[in-house]
Amino acid sequence: MLQKVAHNIRTMWVGVLAVQRQRPLLFWLRVLVLLAAFTFFITKRAFWTPDTLFVLLLVVFVVLGQARVFIVRFAPFILLLLTYDSFRGIADDLNTYVNFWPMISFDQNVFGVLPTETLQNWWWHGALQWYDFFFYLLYMLHFVAPVALAVLIWKLLPKMYWEYVFALVVLSFAAFITYVVFPAAPPWMASDLGYIDPIYRISSDIWRAMGVQDFSAFYANLSPNAVAAVPSLHSAYPLLFVLYLWRLFDVRKTWWLFAYPLAMWIGVVYLGEHYVVDSLLGALYAVAAYYAAEYLFKRLQNYAATYKKDYAQGYAAGQAAVKRRR
Repeated sequence: MLQKVAHNIRTMWVGVLAVQRQRPLLFWLRVLVLLAAFTFFITKRAFWTPDTLFVLLLVVFVVLGQARVFIVRFAPFILLLLTYDSFRGIADDLNTYVNFWPMISFDQNVFGVLPTETLQNWWWHGALQWYDFFFYLLYMLHFVAPVALAVLIWKLLPKMYWEYVFALVVLSFAAFITYVVFPAAPPWMASDLGYIDPIYRISSDIWRAMGVQDFSAFYANLSPNAVAAVPSLHSAYPLLFVLYLWRLFDVRKTWWLFAYPLAMWIGVVYLGEHYVVDSLLGALYAVAAYYAAEYLFKRLQNYAATYKKDYAQGYAAGQAAVKRRR
């Protein structure tokens, strides 16, 4: 598998160099348009949702002359993510009971105190630090990383693309079902309502630092589900991301990528967005989705191989029978 990926990378790079040599004006025009698109995307002060990502990628592949194949591949994927995102927003309307104590009890029983309180006592001193922006940047990459990985897999190992999409969609909708059955409050909400000692919602200060003064109103306009905390998909997506990168590039060479989900797990707890148990369950959901997708697609491949073999044998037998009659 690694050899196929390496071959596809070399092929793509040779193609880029060929365009740069043969049509330099077109090459640099494409570079400028792509830089402008990414600059707008990066400086846009909003959550990077699947529809925003789809528009950005559409611009990219229009510039690269691959718009049609991109739409065919990614429209179903992005549509499913948008469907999940919309459903997540209404999950709390389907079940209005909110759970507070199970997550609090788990974290306190395991750690003695709430890890969110401990981390904020260590790191939060009333003013934003560089690591606050680092953790929140990871938090904001919630949809960016999975969609970027889908593009990477599509380009480097297309046979794995639909397996990855299946795993991501199954993971998302399994979480949605859980949100309906078990609405769960995050630490910041439990703090606001007096269930736990006060903790600070650091994300409000980060948005104010970026020029958004009324974060509560801004957040409310997004129609989020504030009680979609168990499992934590902010913890699940990074682990699924790394599991597939390990498949692409060999875990022995890319083991260090585990720093991404680990930093995310620490960050969501420190920021007051999730309890540790939320992240643990998110990781469990990610592993289950990964192995379920791998098992199903292996079965489908084996079935397809068996079908082709049986078809070939039947076709050969039919041809032989026709010849004998002649």
